[in-house]
Amino acid sequence: MKTSPRSQAVNVLFLPVAKENEIQEVVFQKRAKRTTNDLTSVEISAKEAQTVISLGGGVESLIKSLPSVNSNAELSSQYMVRGGNYDENLIYINDIELYRPFLVRNSLQEGMSIINPDMVSTINFSAGGFEPRYGDKMSSALNIYYRQPEKFELSGEAGLIGGRLTTGFASKDKKLTGLISGRYRNTNLVLNTLNEDTDFNPQYFDLQSYLNYQFNEKWSLSFLGYFAKNDYKMVPKQKEVDFGSLQRPLRLTVFYNGQEDDEYKNIMGTVSVNFKPNKKWQFTLDNFAYQNREREYYSLASGYILEAFDEEGNPVAGYDAGGQIDHARNDLLVRVVGSQFRTKFSPDVNTDIEVGAKFERETIKDFTNEWQFVDSIGYSTPRDFVIPGQLDTSDLNLKFNIAGQNNISPTRISAYAQFSKKFYWGNNRVFVNGGARMQNWSFNKQTLFSPRAQIAIKPNWDMDMLFRISGGVYYQAPFYKEIKDLTGAFNPNIEAQKSYQIIIANDYEFQVGGKDRKPFKLTTEAYYKKMENLIPYYLDNVRIRYAGKNNSEGYAYGLDARLFGQFVPGVDSWVSASYARVYESIDGKGYIPRPTDQRFRFSMFYQDYMPKFPSMRVNLTLTFASGINSGTPVSFDSAGLPDYYAAYRYQKTLPSYKRVDIGLTKIFIDQKDNKASGTFWKNFKELSLGVQIFNAFNINNTIANQWVSDVSSSPSVYYPVPVRLTGRFFNVTLNFKL
Repeated sequence: MKTSPRSQAVNVLFLPVAKENEIQEVVFQKRAKRTTNDLTSVEISAKEAQTVISLGGGVESLIKSLPSVNSNAELSSQYMVRGGNYDENLIYINDIELYRPFLVRNSLQEGMSIINPDMVSTINFSAGGFEPRYGDKMSSALNIYYRQPEKFELSGEAGLIGGRLTTGFASKDKKLTGLISGRYRNTNLVLNTLNEDTDFNPQYFDLQSYLNYQFNEKWSLSFLGYFAKNDYKMVPKQKEVDFGSLQRPLRLTVFYNGQEDDEYKNIMGTVSVNFKPNKKWQFTLDNFAYQNREREYYSLASGYILEAFDEEGNPVAGYDAGGQIDHARNDLLVRVVGSQFRTKFSPDVNTDIEVGAKFERETIKDFTNEWQFVDSIGYSTPRDFVIPGQLDTSDLNLKFNIAGQNNISPTRISAYAQFSKKFYWGNNRVFVNGGARMQNWSFNKQTLFSPRAQIAIKPNWDMDMLFRISGGVYYQAPFYKEIKDLTGAFNPNIEAQKSYQIIIANDYEFQVGGKDRKPFKLTTEAYYKKMENLIPYYLDNVRIRYAGKNNSEGYAYGLDARLFGQFVPGVDSWVSASYARVYESIDGKGYIPRPTDQRFRFSMFYQDYMPKFPSMRVNLTLTFASGINSGTPVSFDSAGLPDYYAAYRYQKTLPSYKRVDIGLTKIFIDQKDNKASGTFWKNFKELSLGVQIFNAFNINNTIANQWVSDVSSSPSVYYPVPVRLTGRFFNVTLNFKL
């Protein structure tokens, strides 16, 4: 992982003043092709994103190892940042905002990350307090830039769960460059580590291209294209789950009939025109189109029995027996087309002025038909309790029923302006970045104004330290998920969620192991968020279901720390730790933890090699995280809608998340110590064989609870049946580059 501009501030250079009218340059970072003025940004190495082993995507796996980021699902590329949920994170590729699938309800369905590590050149991530040019979301911003190859290249990977192939080319005059990459993945072997009898057939495929043409020194044209098709098919047969305690072991046995067949298609295309008349001015016009087509079809009938066992494993009591039918025919079409214009003016090397505006036309067509019927010992639930022996005359009710048909075509207009400046304050070096952005959405007719500011000071001390403070007003602009209420209808009165953020940070660089070693860096950040106009939600696996109204407020605070450096000479590693809390008050009933309350998290990304055999390399990712709230409401109201007030009567957290992934690699050919020899092998630039051990200690982590009720009790007793994640899995990969 590389350092960001604010962490590079320790390398400030002073240019001698040769003439009176020359400007003294304060260099916080070497002038590179892709730079950022964001003081909260952390730059991640593209090489490390390719090195780390991951079931969902290398870039997100590295981001999850940062102290402020939480994710307790290895099959998911989604993450939560500083108490926010999965929907509160911005993702950009080449400054174009991307969208994730909307209907995904569990991590098994997600497939691959949209970010292709083979195409990445620069990765910038901000966990909050980011600059005005990033959009209106409350938690984080991830900006990816794809690279331009300098000559022909061909690289690929083949493994037990899929592979990828990437080719790049460049014309002799370097005016035309291109990257084209395709990936395929089937996680059937991984899902077979789950403790259940289920036929899985999840297939994920995507194709990406990035083309550039440089007309002359001033004009250039680029195209970014993306197509992905994810198919998830599942035919469950039987499942047994052992849970409870040593004193009271329980077992849920479920038999299934039916299947699930989901399909997700994403298409995106962007044409960008760049004009740079001189070193001071830069203009960019992006024209983009995005379409997301999702289908979620399932009909699953199940019969279950809940039993208790004695110390010898013999059943002693049956608490519940019944059945359940889950049905959905959900279709969604999301289409976004628009243009954005950005300009950057740099009157001198220490000053940047940026202005941008964006217009989007959105189309959302949603058809929802989803219901659940639950039968417990012959009774449908929910129901009123009836004294045994008396006639039950209550209606046959569904546990919930969500049905809606919506079709809207709103427009969204946004704009931003920001100013960045490096200067001296006495002998101290200072960097400021501030500005504001505005947005208006025609659906709810709300206009947002978001001022933001960042300041960094590097005192003239012997100790290499940098102090930072950033913050502002950040909104969560509503979209498909937020405007859809629990009946399936769109709410035009929904408003943007709002947060006031302040982040205080310190970077301390120090030398360990001699001056020839890269210095270590300890980064510490403390933050506080005050949130208003919140929309309550509950978290079920990776699905977020909102209440559809702004009737909550909250706050979040925490402390993050990360030690980054070369624990082994030549390779970067880091250790992260964080403590964070997030609370909300629904309708003024008092503050309780939100579903994403993460508390304590520790993670590590470590790289090593054998000193006598440097071609043998290893990387390790370790995570320990406190369990988040169980996230599922334990009761429904008379209309079949989740009762959010139940959270005040019942609080339960999932078990802590513990996981270790190990990657072992043997380098046969590289451009350093292992150069190829022979006519055939000289065609290879890189060649390696890897063994990946996912969940090395085979820990049964829990991502959610499935609630089973005993209706024979009064009041009903709910049993949290854990939904397990994948077990240990070995993968073998072959990587090459020509």
